[in-house]
Amino acid sequence: MKRIVIFGAGGHGREVLQLLRDINAASPDAPPWQVAGFIADAGMQSALTIHGLPMLGGLEWLTANDDVDIVVAIGAPRARRAVVQRIEQSCGARFASLSHPRSCIGQGVEMGPGTIIFAGCVLTTDIVLGRHVHLNACCNVSHDSRLGDFTTFGPGVHTGGGVSLHEGAEMGTAGAAIPRVQIGAWSMVGAGAVVTRDLPPCVLAMGVPARVVKSLPAP
Repeated sequence: MKRIVIFGAGGHGREVLQLLRDINAASPDAPPWQVAGFIADAGMQSALTIHGLPMLGGLEWLTANDDVDIVVAIGAPRARRAVVQRIEQSCGARFASLSHPRSCIGQGVEMGPGTIIFAGCVLTTDIVLGRHVHLNACCNVSHDSRLGDFTTFGPGVHTGGGVSLHEGAEMGTAGAAIPRVQIGAWSMVGAGAVVTRDLPPCVLAMGVPARVVKSLPAP
């Protein structure tokens, strides 16, 4: 059994804890993970315990405990990348990749370190997920799609085949993308929007079909 710690003590962190507990429950004779607890920056340590597990501290705890894996449970891609960079610079921790036992992952799907796939997701075949990709509950990703580092899907996102999301791109709840479109790095697609044409980097797009409504700062 491997020890793991969750960085992030908000709602997304509690969801990741449930994911880990569901993974363990699916293998009761040999549960793969022992969850040590949560770590977070000082201003985000709002409770001493969360669902029965301790708040262990901040990055200083991680640097003193180099025998654990870590998963970064921060929903926003820019903030997630910043935390990952800090961890890499301070201690070079091992990042776990997690997929829920009630997800469906087909042949030829590659997952980078730190990737999280929640319950109800379907990834068909020949899909590449970069580092620290987060797919929230009930997302569908079709064949030959490419999701860059730190890309994020809200619950219920659906993409057609051959879709590419570049680094840090984010699709909001119930968003969709037709086959073969590309979404530029660090762009955001609003909830319920449908992407029917390529989007440039660092924009916010909303509506059906999705249209650019404003520019976003580069990270």
